[in-house]
Amino acid sequence: MKVKTISRLESDYVATRSGDLNRMPRNADPALHPFERAREYTRALNATKLDKVFAKPFVRSLSGHSDGIYTMARSRTAVCDFVSGAGDGEIRYWDLSTGICKWAIPAHQGMVKGTGFAAGGDVIVSAGSDSTIKLWEAESSCNFAMGEVPEPLHTYVSKSPVLDMDCHWSEPMFATGGTSIDVWHHERSKPLQTMQWGLDTNGSIKFHPIEKHLLASTCDDRAIVLHDTRAGTPVRKVVLNMRSNCLSWNPMEAMNIVAANEDHNLYTFDIRKMDSAMNVHKDFVAAVMAVDFAPTGREFVAGSYDRTIRIFKYNAGHSREVYFNRRMQRIFSVQFSGDAKWVNTLWVDW
Repeated sequence: MKVKTISRLESDYVATRSGDLNRMPRNADPALHPFERAREYTRALNATKLDKVFAKPFVRSLSGHSDGIYTMARSRTAVCDFVSGAGDGEIRYWDLSTGICKWAIPAHQGMVKGTGFAAGGDVIVSAGSDSTIKLWEAESSCNFAMGEVPEPLHTYVSKSPVLDMDCHWSEPMFATGGTSIDVWHHERSKPLQTMQWGLDTNGSIKFHPIEKHLLASTCDDRAIVLHDTRAGTPVRKVVLNMRSNCLSWNPMEAMNIVAANEDHNLYTFDIRKMDSAMNVHKDFVAAVMAVDFAPTGREFVAGSYDRTIRIFKYNAGHSREVYFNRRMQRIFSVQFSGDAKWVNTLWVDW
């Protein structure tokens, strides 16, 4: 009589320490795993996607503000010139190539609502909730290391608090938004024109980069309004289901404009026919707060309240890139750099 016994070491299957996991036997017979290749392909694809999502392309943070940052602008003539405005009324002038703050000025008594560079790039315009708009010399001769504070070149007083501001692309002019749209000239103490459609306040304002007499704005009544500065009147209006937070003109296709909306989507409109959107850009899961076209006009970047930044092709319905940073909080503004290689973002975490 033959007796066969099966023996095995307990240490091969039982964890030696309390924190270890017990080893599980596995049969590698391919007949028992008919979908093994499909599962491995799915796992590899998901791993590649996650590596792309969490690629951490973060380059640099510009630190120095003592309050939340609510507005920023880049120069249209120099790639590295950049200005930001904070909730305590301070504006800072940065060099993006080095990350160094050239100067910091307590510009306003309240929150800074808008910043921008004038057409030549040598003058910085700032607007605050204290109803003042000020012009500053970008390359000031003051000794900031010794505590010297420069005086503004000009100071303008608005009749109502300013909610947004944008500079003209080629002329010494700027526009402010609040209870009305005011168009200002650098040499005039009062606005050249005051435009209004209804009684709602105006949020985002954008001058057209090509058609210099065209101006677009968003209103609290969910409308997008086009204004003609030659006639001084609004010319066209379209009302959406929810409010739009930001606008951006396509610099290469003069008739197209993108609106960032509260319904988690972005809408591309042809201003010649604004009855319906040309394209709806999806993927965000919260309100879209900011949008900006690249100088090439082939793509744009958008930032949302869901703490993500997405890059879209100008004619694509879904994003091609998504960026996320654990430190990055609610995003209020995004911008492409002047050479379309970098993305500048702004969130309240100063």
